[in-house]
Amino acid sequence: MSKTDTRRGRYVRARPAEGRYDDIAFDATLRSAAIRQAPLSKDVPFGIELRDIQRKERERKSGNLILFMVDASWSMATAERLQAAKGAVLSLLIDAYQRRDKVGLAVFRRRGTEVVLPFTNSVTRAEQLLHDIAVGGKTPLSDALHTADVLFETALRRDPTALPMLVLLTDGAGNISLTGKAPADEMRELSAGLVRRKVRSIVVDMYSRSRFYPTSPAAELAEALGGELYTMAELKAEGVVERVRAELDR
Repeated sequence: MSKTDTRRGRYVRARPAEGRYDDIAFDATLRSAAIRQAPLSKDVPFGIELRDIQRKERERKSGNLILFMVDASWSMATAERLQAAKGAVLSLLIDAYQRRDKVGLAVFRRRGTEVVLPFTNSVTRAEQLLHDIAVGGKTPLSDALHTADVLFETALRRDPTALPMLVLLTDGAGNISLTGKAPADEMRELSAGLVRRKVRSIVVDMYSRSRFYPTSPAAELAEALGGELYTMAELKAEGVVERVRAELDR
């Protein structure tokens, strides 16, 4: 839950208005005036002064910003990744409006990242944009992490109360550099930036059959992000969307 300065949200307590009279808490205002004037004699009228006025303090449930980033470089698992990501995005969007969540999707391939679906809670818009996604090429993981950071920064500027989550479907083996540094070093630096932004992360390893390979690229990526690591094989029974929902409810 987070405080809000708008009239949206549940009224949870009152505080002195201090010159702000747009959302007055009448019950608390009357109590404040009564306490100030107690005990009243019969001949003294009850009155409210500016110092008595209280305004409502509200709380509303913070929405989630869920960004799916899919490795669309050439791989036997590419079709499986995209199918899992598309299904998860659409499933999460079905209840996104009620939860105040917004869901986005980006794919990275060749030398860059394509934002297929900007953050939205519109299922209709998502279905239109998710229809065709191209695949092939190398794995620009650094560019994907940088893009994720920019997308979250922009979205959080609009709504600082939102809770960002990154879901990466990849083998974690980035092989394209942004700055000339080793891709693995860039990955750690960019991951640290997302951690500082308090982005929760899930890495779905599309290559390893077991998560118990601590030196796999996906395991190193999950460690750098401070996130959870799963394999696609593990998630087949419950599905990506169920795992994401479980993480959101933690």
